[in-house]
Order: sequence, then C-alpha cells, then structure tokens
Amino acid sequence: MDLTSIDALHPSFEATNGLLILELEHGKANEIGTAELDAFDALCGLIDTNDSIRTLCTMSRRRSKKGTPLFISGANVTERAGWADARVKEHVHRQRALMCRLRTLPVYSIALTHGVTLGWGTEYLLTTDLVLATPSALFALPETGLGIIPGARGSAELAAAIGPAAALLLGCTGIRVSAHEAHAMRLVHELHDDLDMGLARVRTLAEHVATRSPTAVAAFKTALLGSLGETESTRIKREADAYELCVDAGEAALGREAFAQIRAGERPAWGPRRLLKRDSDGRPGK
Repeated sequence: MDLTSIDALHPSFEATNGLLILELEHGKANEIGTAELDAFDALCGLIDTNDSIRTLCTMSRRRSKKGTPLFISGANVTERAGWADARVKEHVHRQRALMCRLRTLPVYSIALTHGVTLGWGTEYLLTTDLVLATPSALFALPETGLGIIPGARGSAELAAAIGPAAALLLGCTGIRVSAHEAHAMRLVHELHDDLDMGLARVRTLAEHVATRSPTAVAAFKTALLGSLGETESTRIKREADAYELCVDAGEAALGREAFAQIRAGERPAWGPRRLLKRDSDGRPGK
C-alpha cells in the first residue's frame, strides 16, 4: 500500500488486522495547518478506495520541549497571519467539510490521546467512533478567548455527544479538563493506564473488526450515523437500505454458507467493500 500521500501524518499499516495507525509528529506541537489538512484529505481518498484498511487509529507519542505529552494542540493559527477575512472563512469551511468526511469514513475510527488535546484536537475526537485516553490527557476549547468559536464541527456537534451543559462549560469558559473529567462527561469513552495499554486495546478491537464483512461494517456505520435525528420511518428506511446492500453484495449468502466456520472463530473470505451512497454529512444519498 502506498502511504506517501499521507506521510505528514506518519502512518504505519498492520496488514494482519487491517489497522492503519497515524502517529502524529509535526510542527511545534502537532498543530493542524494546511499541510496536515492536505494529508487528511488524501487519507480520506485512500480509505475510500482501499478496503484493506479496516480500522484507523490516530495517536501521538510526541512531547514538548518541557516534556508535556501532546496529541493535537489545535489549529495552526500562526500560518493565518496576514490573511484576509475571506481567506480565513474559506480555510475554516474546508476544515469543517473535512471533519464531516472523516466522521463518515467506512472504517472503525479510534482516537488514542496521551496529552494536550486542544481546539481542533478536541473537535477531531468527534470524528471518531471511540476515544481512548491516558491520565496524561488534557482537553479544552480555547477558541472563544481568541474571538472565534470552535468552527470545525465543535459548536455543531459537541452538545449531541456530551450534552449541552458540558459543551457550554468547555466552549464558554475555555477551561482545561483532565482525562478523568472528560471521561465523566463522555468526551472520552475509555481510560487506559498508558499508551501501550491503549494501543493493545486498539489492536484487539482491530482484530475483531477484521473478522467482519467490510461491506456490512461500512453499511452499519452509514445507516446508524445517517439516522441520527431522523424520524422513525426514515431510520427504518436507512436500515432497510443498508441490509439490502449486504444481501445484494453477496455478503449475507457468504455469511450463511460460512456459518460453521465463523462460529469456530475463522475468518471467511469476505467480498470487496461496497458502499451506500452518502451525502457530505454521512447520510445515505437520496
């Protein structure tokens, strides 16, 4: 697999379980600028066209010069010096669209944070399916102190994830919360003692995902995310479309034929991943 287009994200691929790991290490503090946005755009294209990637994990072992662990320290605001307002708006619009695309990737996506997770970093967590953290992690949304708001889906989606009270606490005050506080407010889903234990958990989950039909996993994720906030009749329609895609793709028949093999813990030879049509927000296309 050619990973050169996403070199800026320091990728490594584990073929046995289909796990693509991004081990961020760039800039002064893993801040996200234009170069990193380009790499994330390329990542989306790579995953959409390569069904050997089954699970995505984003992490970092980076530390600051003072020894502070880092995940993503926020957006690269310094690169915007001298930009006109129109260019800033366009740049943030691009980030917002990218975050929507990351949220709907047809793979199981995990964030594993060991350190400072600010602004864009906290918003990035909302694009993943599971957030793991160590006790060293810290979270905050400092944007309102800079005269802006979290503009890469944070203001739009955070309340749905953790509730309006917790979202307003983070957004209006800018306070930093610990990993344990973030876990209590459900911004973090699991706590692990250190990065290696977190990564072991990631690999265990990746092994489970790798045994499943890539078409079925992608269809389930698309139907589920596309049903959020919809009426019951629409939710049922999305489920039906996703189920019928699995049947039409031949995966349901393969699963029936290999039932004994699957029960024995063996992995059948699933077919290539087929996708439901998706809108930019991840909802199945009409």
